[in-house]
Amino acid sequence: MNVHKNARLTPYRREELVTRALRGEAMAGLAWQCGISIRTARKWLARYRAEGPSGLQDRSSRPHASPRATAPAIQLGIQVLRHQRWTCAQIAAAVGVSAATAARIVRRAGLSRRGRLAPPPPVHRYEHARPGDLLHLDTKKLGRIAGVGHRITGRTGNVNRHHGIGWECLHIAVDDHSRVAYVELLTDDRGLTVAGFLRRALRWFRAHGVSVRRILTDNGSGYRSRSFRATCRALHVGHRCTRPYTPRTNGKAERFIQTALREWAYVRPYYTSAERATSLPGWLEHYNCARPHGSLNAQPPMSRFPAGNNLMLVHS
Repeated sequence: MNVHKNARLTPYRREELVTRALRGEAMAGLAWQCGISIRTARKWLARYRAEGPSGLQDRSSRPHASPRATAPAIQLGIQVLRHQRWTCAQIAAAVGVSAATAARIVRRAGLSRRGRLAPPPPVHRYEHARPGDLLHLDTKKLGRIAGVGHRITGRTGNVNRHHGIGWECLHIAVDDHSRVAYVELLTDDRGLTVAGFLRRALRWFRAHGVSVRRILTDNGSGYRSRSFRATCRALHVGHRCTRPYTPRTNGKAERFIQTALREWAYVRPYYTSAERATSLPGWLEHYNCARPHGSLNAQPPMSRFPAGNNLMLVHS
């Protein structure tokens, strides 16, 4: 039901009006009691006699015919010109309509924004053949915790906000083939910090029988620093950067961050940053060894690791 705020009759009251009118009550008295005109009362009675109870429901205010509507061929031409990145003023001058009409047709077709004129880039899915062929690196800043905040309480404004408390930085390394992840919570994402994280990540993967050959990062300042590049050369790993402003190139890392935030960082209220950090190793072990992964036929990431089945047996 779509009744405006000043409506005198709802469908229920219309049915009551019609029922009383069919019983023989005077139409003038019924209209006066309902606060409507006799013409309106007779309209609802006529609709009921012609259509039955469905005639008492609300209808669209759109007219049945619009003789002055823009012809479909002209509307199609406007959309074609818009796809060629013409402005509404140019389109209006070319097809002989007003700029307002061209703008309205363009908006109705969902072509108001120029970004929607070009088709989305094709999705290129890839997966390297072996663990260690490519390691995705990324970072995510997390605000430090000093009590339950607005994300849990739902309050806005300055209530429960702790200004100047600082940030923690979640560093992740995700193997492209297996999706096995190595994660640390560190103080920042500067060059020396990410270089140290890379050394420890590669050491962890080697301990599990995987030798990393290449890494992929975004264009963050830490990954472009001299210390990080020197570390890559010392560890004999190739370093590639994603295309600027194209996070989907590093999609496996971005997707893991979303999962970590949803299932670990924001899954329940934490009262301190230390409490949140303490829960990270347990969740990460569950993610690697027990949690079904959608792109791995519902198998955990460790199922693709050398001797990973032995670790999975511990969590079965």
